Formats: sequence, C-alpha cells, structure tokens
Amino acid sequence: MPTHLQSATVPALQPTYAPYPFPILRGEGDRVFDDQGNTYFDFYGGHCVCSTGHSHPKVAAAIARQAKELIFYSTAADLPIRTQAAEGLIQFANSDQPSGLASVFFCNSGAEANENALKVAAKLTGRTRFAAFQGGWHGRTTLALSVTDDPKITVGLESFLAPCDRLPLNDLAALEAFDFSGTAAVILEPVQSMSGIRPAAPEFLRALRARTQAAGCMLIFDEVQTGVGRLGHPYVAGLHGVQPDLVTSAKGIASGVPMGALLLSGAVAAAVKSGDLGSTFGGGPLACAALLATLQVILEEGLMSKALILEDMIRQGLKGTCVAEVLGTGLLLGLKVPGGAAKLKAHLMKQRILVGGSGDPEVLRLMPPLNLSLVAVSALLDAVHSFKQGN
Repeated sequence: MPTHLQSATVPALQPTYAPYPFPILRGEGDRVFDDQGNTYFDFYGGHCVCSTGHSHPKVAAAIARQAKELIFYSTAADLPIRTQAAEGLIQFANSDQPSGLASVFFCNSGAEANENALKVAAKLTGRTRFAAFQGGWHGRTTLALSVTDDPKITVGLESFLAPCDRLPLNDLAALEAFDFSGTAAVILEPVQSMSGIRPAAPEFLRALRARTQAAGCMLIFDEVQTGVGRLGHPYVAGLHGVQPDLVTSAKGIASGVPMGALLLSGAVAAAVKSGDLGSTFGGGPLACAALLATLQVILEEGLMSKALILEDMIRQGLKGTCVAEVLGTGLLLGLKVPGGAAKLKAHLMKQRILVGGSGDPEVLRLMPPLNLSLVAVSALLDAVHSFKQGN
C-alpha cells in the first residue's frame, strides 16, 4: 500500500454520493416510503430507472415466476427467454418509426453498453479516435469515461483514456468544420441529462448523420436515459429521419433490475463476429423476464403517450412560478430556476417530493416513473407554487 495511505475506520459500505437524509424501505408506483412511514412522490425515479414505477405488480410477478424456474445461466446455454427479450426489444424499438436496429447484445449497465458500442466501432473501422460532445456523460468504464466530459472523474486517469475530440452541441458550423475521417465513432445523448437537460436539435442530428456517413464514421446514440419510452417514443433512433449505427440502452429497460443493451443496425450486426462481444451476466433470465414485463406494461398502459400528456400538464402548471423554463421532452424534464435551483430542491424535499440536481446549478431534473399519477403532478405543482424565491 502506498505510504501516504493510512489505515482508518471506514463504513462497510463504501460511500459514493451523499444519500437522502432518510432510508427508503419500500416503493409503490410513483411513491417511496421511509422508515417512519412517510411517503414521498418520486420524481427522481432512482435516477431515471423506475420506468414502470416501483414494484409494478406485473413486473414483480414476472420476476417471481422466472426465479422459480431458472435464476441464471450464462450465454453458454441457449435460453428461450433471452431470445424472446431480444426479439421483443427490437420490435419495440421499431414500433413507431423505423430505427434500423436489428440485433441486441445484452449486458448489465449503461456504461457497459457504451463501452461495447465504442469497442465495436473501433474494431470495425480500424480507427482508435472518438468524438463526443461538450457536456456529454456516458459512464465510468475506460472507453465510456474517455468520451465523458466530466473532469472531476477523469483526473488521474488521463493516461488510460482513448483520444476524444469534444464538439459543441447544436453548433452546425463547428460540425461542418470537423474532419471525421479519422474518427471511429461519434457518441451523443439525444438529450444531455447530467449537464442540465440539453436536447440535440433535429436538424443537428440530421447533419451529424450525414457527416458521419460520408466519413465512414459510426454514429452512436446513448439512449440510456432517453430510451424505453421516456420521451414519448420507444427511442429517439429513427425520429427525424435519423438512424444511428448503434444505440445503447439501460436504466428503465427492466424496471430496476440491472440490465443494459447494445442495439445494432443490421449492417453492423452482420460484421460483428462470434466472440467479439461477451458478458457473463448479460441477458440473465431474471433481467430478461423484467424487460419483457416492462415493455408489456409500457405498451398496454399507453405510457409513452401518457408521458407527453404529463409533460404538457407540468409545463402549463409551472407557468408563473420561479421556474422560468421547462426543458426537455416527455418525462425527462429540466426545471430552470434563474439564480440557482438548490433552494427549490430543498423546498421540494420538505414537501416530500424527490427531484434530481444536474451539472447546471440552475436546473433540476424530473425523471419519474412513466405511470406517474395526477396526484403526484398536482403535489409537484402546488409545492413549486408555494415556494418563495427568498426562502
């Protein structure tokens, strides 16, 4: 051990982020409950994960059924439920517009999905340089970290990271001036979440697709947060006439069971050889059962169209409050509070409403379950209206 590291008393669970000032014991729908029986409306959704709400009965039942049959086997075995999950996800991805996506590689997280997307692009193009966007956030594994614009988590690791050029989002002139000929792939979130809900403009996405295609550079959509119906569509892939080569998905894909997916276009999938990708736990039976149930709930309960209806209610209901602008689409929204949003976040916590912060101190994020109730929306609107900027 390095001499500057000294033994100390530490908790058994290594701290990561500062937690809420109360434990969460259980959840139901759009609410969570602490150890004192207090109820909180969850507009944070476990960081954009609880797509069908907490412990949706159909998802919980699917997991329980699968657990009684087979909890796990790796890809050394052909599992019918894994094939069903892949077919179901591809069908879902193409259900309201042609996305061009044809095949799935299952993994365990968004970072792992992005890591494999970048690896596939490098392997198939023979190039080792990437491009990403200022404010983008793609994960903590090595290649994902290489394209993430967050200096506080890359300090000390720079020598391990792949070269990456960072472009300004929605800047058509900068896009036109950039030479993609030596770039394996460009990756972007259709809506940058961590940096404060910054959507890529449709015309920018179309121009980016044209430029990358002309240069033989792959286009990766990181839809870890924008996917699975959150924006009112299965994925952004296919919208605006833009079909990326690769799409990454995670977060709400299995309603909270850890799961990631790399979705590949037919051309890319055909070029990937057996053995190029692999994961012990990726596509495990429990996760696949949760994925299938999640998609079923989203479709049967009309949660994509509901996300757009709730977005409009929130936009209209926040007029005349401290929220100067509502950013984003569907149920991936940013509340912009000029001068800083920290006091509003604290006020909402006191009103037992959970929201997320962002890299922009003026923006709070809403990433609630897609089956958010009208009662929860009303509580949010009432709480914001009761906030006084001088609090």
